[in-house]
Amino acid sequence: MPSSSERNAQVITLAAAAILMVTMGARQSLGLFISPLNSSTGLGITTISLALAVAQLMWGVIQPVAGAVADRYGPAKILIAGLVVLAIGMALTPFMASGFGLIVSLGVLSAIGAGAGSFSVLIGAASQHLRTDERGKAAGIINAGGSLGQFVFAPLAQTLIQMLGWMGAMWSLAVITVGALPLVRVVSPAGRAHVGIGARGSAPWQAVQHAMEDRSYLLLHAGFFTCGFHIAFLVTHLPGAVNLCGLPAAVASWSLALIGLANIGGSLIAGAATQRFRSKYILAAMYGSRALLIGWYLVAPKTKWTFYSFAVGLGLTWLATVPPTATIVGKLFGSRYLSTLFGLTLLSHQIGGFLGAYLGGLALVRFGDYQWMWYADMSLAAAAAVINLPIREARIAYVSSPA
Repeated sequence: MPSSSERNAQVITLAAAAILMVTMGARQSLGLFISPLNSSTGLGITTISLALAVAQLMWGVIQPVAGAVADRYGPAKILIAGLVVLAIGMALTPFMASGFGLIVSLGVLSAIGAGAGSFSVLIGAASQHLRTDERGKAAGIINAGGSLGQFVFAPLAQTLIQMLGWMGAMWSLAVITVGALPLVRVVSPAGRAHVGIGARGSAPWQAVQHAMEDRSYLLLHAGFFTCGFHIAFLVTHLPGAVNLCGLPAAVASWSLALIGLANIGGSLIAGAATQRFRSKYILAAMYGSRALLIGWYLVAPKTKWTFYSFAVGLGLTWLATVPPTATIVGKLFGSRYLSTLFGLTLLSHQIGGFLGAYLGGLALVRFGDYQWMWYADMSLAAAAAVINLPIREARIAYVSSPA
């Protein structure tokens, strides 16, 4: 029977997953708003893509900052601020009639809010209450919460857009976000945490300086950069790719939902796999599979079943890269400043995300389709598979059960 501390850790992990379900669900559904927002405001695809690209970047910029604040003062205040700012950003968006206004509401406020209530803070908060060998599995569960959010929020947002218009749908998402506030108290309870061995240095920035001198940490950043490019390009422009093929908008929303649904399983499998296999090999396999899948998509007939199959394949690795990435950071540097150091890898992820979202819009305007973006995405995925292999990671220690 689990001890009281183990039960508390499980509750914290599930509450963190629920918060991520809301913040990631709202964030990953924004691509569905591009077409109606453009039709309503006439701002143009390039301008809207720039706002969403800035959002990708700002979501990453806030990660190490939010992580450092959470490491120093606890996660509660930063999570509350994140949820409130995310709701404010979405609530203000319908009032923005210029590209600058859209960048402020969606690109800055909503992104900072979603980022403050995301992976670095939530995984770091749960890890403080878990043993080292339990953290990868917990990260998988938390990550699955974000994937469940995408599965739930994509069709929900599309339905709200059809029923209430894009403005009413945006306001509805803001209200739902505020509803997650009571979960913060569960994620950040009073009590002793299992901090364990931390990164070298007595302050977050000393730990960062030490980490930046580690080649394996830098290789992890490089691989995660390509992951961000891949995800941001798809979550922003997959609806546009569906539209170019003459398919209804429902195909795009259900494709995004299927990505989220498949990633629930992918995240749980990845989290559990970190206890059996070295995480760098898990990452290499995931990135390599993406390159192969994109190659298949490019030659396949563009029917709704192709998009649904593509979505399921993408979903198996979509954000399932997070548990093994966080596990490697924890193995290299401990959990004391995990929120800060993992937050920095997420910043690299979102620099790639900025390029994926923005260049996708430029490619569509310049060439009329996304062909060159698919080639770039496939090449980066293949490169990431190779980049992860030299990372320094100890072999898994298998412990035999007593007879």
